[in-house]
Formats: sequence, structure tokens, C-alpha cells
Amino acid sequence: MDTRLARNKLTDLMAAFTGYVGKHLPTDVLDKLAELRAGETSPLAAAVYDSMFENLAAAARLDRPCCQDTGAIQFFVRAGARFPLLGDLAGILTDAVRRATIEAPLRHNAVETFVEKNTGDNTGSRAPWIEWEIAGSGDPGQDEAVIEVYMAGGGCSLPGQAKVLMPAAGYEGVAAFVFDVVASYGVNACPPLLVGVGVSTSVETAAMLSKRAILRPLGSRHPNPDAARMELLLENGLNRLGLGPQGITGNATVLGVHLESSARHPSTIGVGVSVGCWAHRRGTIRIGADLSHEVLSHKEASL
Repeated sequence: MDTRLARNKLTDLMAAFTGYVGKHLPTDVLDKLAELRAGETSPLAAAVYDSMFENLAAAARLDRPCCQDTGAIQFFVRAGARFPLLGDLAGILTDAVRRATIEAPLRHNAVETFVEKNTGDNTGSRAPWIEWEIAGSGDPGQDEAVIEVYMAGGGCSLPGQAKVLMPAAGYEGVAAFVFDVVASYGVNACPPLLVGVGVSTSVETAAMLSKRAILRPLGSRHPNPDAARMELLLENGLNRLGLGPQGITGNATVLGVHLESSARHPSTIGVGVSVGCWAHRRGTIRIGADLSHEVLSHKEASL
């Protein structure tokens, strides 16, 4: 395929997918919300869950975003070194955001820092934000790309926090920090929340890992059994806070807790926390070398 035509085709695809993510929650999030609704014993909390599903149905029927804050648009890209449009991908994603802003439509959420002017199309300096992971030699998928789209809302994911603990704080200090952050958010982050925790060596690495944690499918577990146990302990403990849907009290505070980690310096424990609101708008798409695609996050998605 001609490079210009291929570029236009991929821009069309990613513009459509970005808009779709703003209107339809991923299948695992819908399933978890239904599970929490079924287990809710408070009539008021149950009514709030019902209103969430009514809102989602209206968004699908009217072809409109399911939340007025369509967030800061972020892309997490894992691409093979032989993906044919790798060098053009940053420009393609930026053009796709401009298109989706008009066509979806998406709220204008990019304000140039220090200029204090809204760009009007969700792009700007380093916006959309793109994180890259290039598949190494011998890895599968050398000629394909997997792109995760995330809409980071102003009341939930964007106010994430990170700090560096001294080693004496231990994993108890990590847990205490997670509880302090989630409890301080209260209703502002629109619970039930998906909580991502990063444990690493510094604030920037812990923060990035916490964001990657909320991109994982709900119910997935850290491969280390002790870390997986910590995920479950944090999830059970946070649910005992009883924030409930939209913070009006109820049986659940969280959709789940995911933890990501890296090797760290022996003198530090970096910890980061990112959360996603109940309308957790993320999507994953796999794109082949021939620009065929498969939506991985949304069952029966149609673009």
C-alpha cells in the first residue's frame, strides 16, 4: 500500500477507535460493574449503579461520550521494530486525536502550560502523551503494534500521587500510602475506582508503573505470588472503607487493585497511585502490518 494511503487509513482507524473508547466502556469493566450492582444491598447505592447503566445506554444510543470529561488522551504503544508505520505513528496518533475531537466529539481538554490557552483540539506540546515500548529482536509481533488508548479524567486519574519511602517503611508503608490517597479522593474520583499501584525506585518510575497497572484487564494478577496477595489484601481493605458508588456509601470502594513493580535501589521504595473512575475509558487495539485490526478490549466492537 502507498505510504500516504496507509497513513490516512491508520489515522481514520485510530480516530474512530479513540472516539469509540469515549462512548463505550471495555467489556471487563462493564462485567465488574454488573457484578457490584448485583452484590449491592443498599437501595440507594443500587439506584446509583442503575443510573450508571442508564447513562451508558444513552451514550450508545445517542452516539455521545459517556462522561462530559473526556479526559487527557494518552496512548501506550507497544510496537515491533518492523511495524511499517512506526516512524509516522506519533504524527498519526496526533492527527487521530484532532479528528476524534471533532467527530466524536470530545471536550477540549488541552491547555498550553504558561500560555493558559486551550488549543481547541486536544493536542499541544507533548499532547497527546505517548509512551513507547519497542519489541526487541526475537519478540513476537515484530511487524504489528498494540495501542492502548486511555482517557485520563481530571477528577480521577490525573490527580495521582507518588512519593519515595525510606526502606524501613516497608510494604506496610506502601499500603498506608495507598489508603491515604484513595481515602482522600472520596467522591471526587467517582468511585468505584480501579486502583493502580506502582512500586519501584523513584517517583517517576513508580508513577508510570501505577498508570500501566490500571491498563491491565480487571481480575489479572501480578506474576509474583506475594505481590498478587498484596493486590487482594489492598482490594479487600479498600472495600471496607465503604465509599460505594459515587461516594454515597455501599459495599464496594474499588473495581479492583492492580500492582506493577520493578527492581529498585536498596535505599528507596518508590510508590505511585493512579486511579480510574467507574467510567474507566480505556481501549486496546492490535494493528497488523497490513493495517488489519482487532479490538481486544471491547467485545463485539464495531468501528
